[in-house]
Amino acid sequence: MLAVALGGGLAGRVAAVSSFGAESAVLLALIAEIDPATPVIFLETGRHFPETLAYREALADRLGLQQVLDVTPVEAEARDADPTGELWYYDSDACCDLRKVRPLERALAPFDAWISGRKRHQSATRAVLPFVELEGGRIKLNPLADWDARRLMQEMQERDLPRHPLVARGYPSIGCATCTRPVGQGEDSRAGRWAGSGKVECGIHRGGAAAA
Repeated sequence: MLAVALGGGLAGRVAAVSSFGAESAVLLALIAEIDPATPVIFLETGRHFPETLAYREALADRLGLQQVLDVTPVEAEARDADPTGELWYYDSDACCDLRKVRPLERALAPFDAWISGRKRHQSATRAVLPFVELEGGRIKLNPLADWDARRLMQEMQERDLPRHPLVARGYPSIGCATCTRPVGQGEDSRAGRWAGSGKVECGIHRGGAAAA
């Protein structure tokens, strides 16, 4: 799927979107192997763990990714919507919209398709995730949809890929530092995202198998 997308009919018209999180390395390695000049969009929310930012730099350098694009909120919008920097605390949906949804919509405007790293094993909301979706008139590809945690780990080991440093500290899913906690034994891998709020999605994936 990736080879067809990056080297076939969608060549030059597709971008990847990556959080540079706990399971991002495999997809990015596969992309870099096919075309390291593929644009990779990183939503720089201004709320990431320092470890994520360092991992982003190290992994991009390791894989030879040539176009990692940091996408930020519009400064005026952020100033108006979140003047105190505490929007995440009392309205996480509005914070995600400001720092993720709107910036991604702008960043994807030049592209006809984008690549997501979501996988069915990650949570119940992703259990029926398709390989291909049509969302807002744009093709969305989920090439690793059927990969489970064991297959991912095997691929990481075979490729000698570095892991996100927070994984060893109990973070199997990593978002903004303000809204992510470690996960306890037996919990869903995404239980640490917006814990206690009932929120499970950030809003950038609007389809039936939506997820952050």
